[in-house]
Amino acid sequence: MFETKIGIDLGTANTLVYLPKKGIIINEPTVVAISLDDNRVLAVGQEAKEMLGRTPEAIVASRPMKDGVIADYRVTEAMLRYFINKALGNVRFFRPEVMISVPGGITSTERRAVTDAALAAGAKAAYVIKETVAAAIGAGIPISEARGNLVIDVGGGTTDVAVLSLGGIVNSTSVRVAGNRLDQSIIEFVKKRHGLAIGDRTAEEIKISIGSAVVVNEEEMIEIKGRDMVSGLPKPVTVSTNEVAQAISDDLNEIARAVKTVLQETPPELASDIIDKGMVLTGGTALLRNLDHYIAAAVGVPCFVAEEPLLCVAKGTGVALDNLDSYKKSILSAK
Repeated sequence: MFETKIGIDLGTANTLVYLPKKGIIINEPTVVAISLDDNRVLAVGQEAKEMLGRTPEAIVASRPMKDGVIADYRVTEAMLRYFINKALGNVRFFRPEVMISVPGGITSTERRAVTDAALAAGAKAAYVIKETVAAAIGAGIPISEARGNLVIDVGGGTTDVAVLSLGGIVNSTSVRVAGNRLDQSIIEFVKKRHGLAIGDRTAEEIKISIGSAVVVNEEEMIEIKGRDMVSGLPKPVTVSTNEVAQAISDDLNEIARAVKTVLQETPPELASDIIDKGMVLTGGTALLRNLDHYIAAAVGVPCFVAEEPLLCVAKGTGVALDNLDSYKKSILSAK
């Protein structure tokens, strides 16, 4: 009765925290600012993101998750503690049970690092669930049925593709191409095409404001400011939607290849279910305009964006934690 449960979608770009009966209560960037002088965590989440690219030498604002896995263990632990305390308050009588989502390609060592970080941050028990399974549960897909469902979870660091049936993963792959890689491609393109150096935040703003996965007839424009590569002085330039589509085309092709690989290795009965039902697109990068049309055209199977794609994984972790017995097969490890 007094158990506290928390579902955490520990993403490369954003961390979402889900509490059963309350829903998603935290949605903040996975960024931590640290003071180099005394190794102290100064800010976490939105406040730390505001500092990205704008800190003096004594302060470093960084993302402790890289490609969906822990790149800096100590900082990740501090960040998890911050999110758990923010969700439950600093004064609490019971330590929470925590369910954390991880990419499909995670190794057992990386998985152990996630559970250890959660336990060190104050969890009573830590469970790990694959992102595609959590995304499917959060999107309302009945994964326990004997029918094939294909989920494409395009996050910040990784794209996870999996075929699910009878509550488990039949076939899956994970590629380290997702939102952050798209941002890098936009940075490179703007540097080559316009001779302008821009940062991650500007690239992300371009992608969200005018980005499209396919070339469109009615383009939108955005004016951005950066540093001119020749003069070294600040300069504004205008970027169009079709330039963004051109910049990210190779990355999207890699995502489409990953989906094809999974489909090619899927048993025929399940493949026919997927053709009937279509593929489901989740994750924050699923919000990129026309990504569903691009994947459907590249693969030849209908593709749909889930409702609230950014929240699917976080919702799924909460539902799985609330129904541990039902999702036993899907949970990787408990400690």
